[in-house]
Amino acid sequence: MKKKALLFTAIAVTLLLSACSGGKKETAAADKSAAGDIEGRLVLYSSMTENDLNNLIDLFNEKYPKCEVEVVNGSAGELVARITAEKGNPQGDIMWGGLSNSDGNTHSEIFEHWLSEYENEVISDYKSNNGFYSLDHLSTCVFCINTELEKELGLEIKSYADLLNPKLKGKIVFSNPNSSSAAWNNVCNIMSVFGKDSPEAWDYMTKLMKNGLVISVSSSVCFKSVETGEYVAGITYEDGAATLLKSGAKNIRMVYPAEGTSASAFGCAVIAGAPHPKAAKAMVNFLMSEEGQNALGKSLGTLRMTNSKANFESPYLPKTNEVKWVTRDVNWMIENKAKVLEKWNKIYAEIHK
Repeated sequence: MKKKALLFTAIAVTLLLSACSGGKKETAAADKSAAGDIEGRLVLYSSMTENDLNNLIDLFNEKYPKCEVEVVNGSAGELVARITAEKGNPQGDIMWGGLSNSDGNTHSEIFEHWLSEYENEVISDYKSNNGFYSLDHLSTCVFCINTELEKELGLEIKSYADLLNPKLKGKIVFSNPNSSSAAWNNVCNIMSVFGKDSPEAWDYMTKLMKNGLVISVSSSVCFKSVETGEYVAGITYEDGAATLLKSGAKNIRMVYPAEGTSASAFGCAVIAGAPHPKAAKAMVNFLMSEEGQNALGKSLGTLRMTNSKANFESPYLPKTNEVKWVTRDVNWMIENKAKVLEKWNKIYAEIHK
């Protein structure tokens, strides 16, 4: 298996991109090679966890052992900005994670308009709604709770209403919905629970902010800093919190809000003009196939997948029928995202004068 590099610092990313800048596009001859002969490099931009990435790369390299995968890891906003800046001279091949069905056509110009060959097997609610995101997994809204701190405060956090308890003032962390897909996912869920653009939804979000809601620059802080005891609760996503449980964390629990939860479908896309398009498409096809989703889903145990033929059980996630779900109006959230964020920002600014 080829060596893989997880690059997390700006310096490391810069070095990688510098090394790539002189690279040539794949030749036509390479594009005609058999699927099993995919070789060379694949540069993967991703907002997924290290655990997700390691498992994907290991499984992908079992199928394509001659392909070396290099990773540039960052928030969804950072990576989209990088891809946009590199337009015309792309350095990455594929982006995985942070690309949601709630984006609509926002990033149409930076990704190739191509879908995997398994699109017809995707559960109907999670088929691509823009023609260039292949949506491979769900990101379900949850709370990550530090059980030790929760007990010290004499609380049992089960619901959105519980997060308004004054004992939690300044002890709840959330990422920025202007740049974090995970945070926007949770704003969408609040709108789904309380009513989209309803007085009840805005009243709740205002009260949450007034309870000292801490805004972090990174979505991973919303579960990692809960485990380390910096915060009592993080408003986050299933995969992140479940990954802590998988790693052996004993002081956190994952809570599905009693009022209900919903999920964004997240996925991957080939970057327009990718230097290694064949390898990029092979990875997308692997991520979307029954084979790939069963292998990754079983190996991770922290993601719900979208291929209707995928069938595996997770020791870290409750079964779908054990969770209370609410309906999300994805199209409304797409059409009104700018307006919702404008109002969010206005309320936040007024509270923090």
